[in-house]
Amino acid sequence: MNLADVLKKRIDDLSSIGNDPTGGMTRLLYTDSWLQAQKYVEQQAKDFDLKTHFDEVGNLFGRVEGSELPAETIMSGSHIDTVVNGGSLDGQYGVIAAMTAIEYLLAEHGQPKRSLEFISMAEEEGSRFPTVFWGSKNFVGEADVDAVKDIADSEGAKFVDEMHRQGFDFKKEQTRRDDIKAFVEIHIEQGNVLENQKLQVGVVNNIAGQRRYNINLKGEANHAGTTPMSYRHDTVYAFSKICSEAIDRANEVGDPLVLTFGKVIPKPNTVNVVPGEVDFTMDCRHTDAEFLKKFTGELEERMTEIAKSMGIEITIDRWMDEAPVPMNTAIVETIEKKADEGNYKYRVMHSGAGHDSQVIAPHYPTAMIFVPSINGISHNPAEKTEFPDLLEGVKLLADTLYELAYK
Repeated sequence: MNLADVLKKRIDDLSSIGNDPTGGMTRLLYTDSWLQAQKYVEQQAKDFDLKTHFDEVGNLFGRVEGSELPAETIMSGSHIDTVVNGGSLDGQYGVIAAMTAIEYLLAEHGQPKRSLEFISMAEEEGSRFPTVFWGSKNFVGEADVDAVKDIADSEGAKFVDEMHRQGFDFKKEQTRRDDIKAFVEIHIEQGNVLENQKLQVGVVNNIAGQRRYNINLKGEANHAGTTPMSYRHDTVYAFSKICSEAIDRANEVGDPLVLTFGKVIPKPNTVNVVPGEVDFTMDCRHTDAEFLKKFTGELEERMTEIAKSMGIEITIDRWMDEAPVPMNTAIVETIEKKADEGNYKYRVMHSGAGHDSQVIAPHYPTAMIFVPSINGISHNPAEKTEFPDLLEGVKLLADTLYELAYK
């Protein structure tokens, strides 16, 4: 088996499914291109004799039984959906890599001692419907069916109708398999740490926790020419003080803390009116749950103090509070061992982005491998990883799966 040729062809073939006319890729849950992509992966797996099946919601599995311990399963995979106008690697690289690594191991070493299986998860991104991790949450038996029964996409297509249109349905009951002994997900980094440090792979030991906020400042809109500065309740000025002070504090703390004010909407957003209201978001991430809670709590207090001192009302809505998710130490050490043996240039690192692994890790021993992203770009048509790095990632994944499934 020529690993490089097979990997390149699969990436090229799968990237042609869901091409966006404006550039990049758009392959959303339960669309025709989504189903076409899943069917492509299914056929590729069947071509080298994996047993394949879809579960009720559309997760795809490809499996080879173990020769001695078939009830112990070593699994790898990722998600098949994309963001709108995204790149050609986020998610699908992990699916292709898992399937290709298994094919390579079967060709080189024959039947494994433990069962080997890949999963192509139905959805992770939340790009079509207001739900995320639909694939992995169903896989681990945590999906909230009631939360999606009445939702629709931006064009009014209902989640349930689209699911049924593609031949899928809700699970009769949320159950969890008890045979998964290890799950390893490979993914592009979506950051620029590996590239800047000229490394081939990253061994992920933690997925950062996240707290996200919607915040409203309410002051008083007034005439820009006739309202003296001392009489103003300017919400943009208040926001600027909050933003500047918070980011300065985040810079003092340093890695792995990150803080982002990503969306700011002043009202009335007019050149000659003192802005009387501002809506903005705040996203804060860290690998330590207690530190994240303490840091954001301090920010909440300070924002309230700044607003009060300026005669401005503030409403703080913390709508996401996801704890950090540590990866399994034993699997992380296994990946490190194989990276050392193979002379890979690597580092141990955390993930600042969320992944299916954070849903899976509380239930099954889980770890991740990263490959570099050029300029750290992702969720963008410019998303790219040099092919030699993609290939090295698959090799390290195969080495890791060999250690877990054949020994």
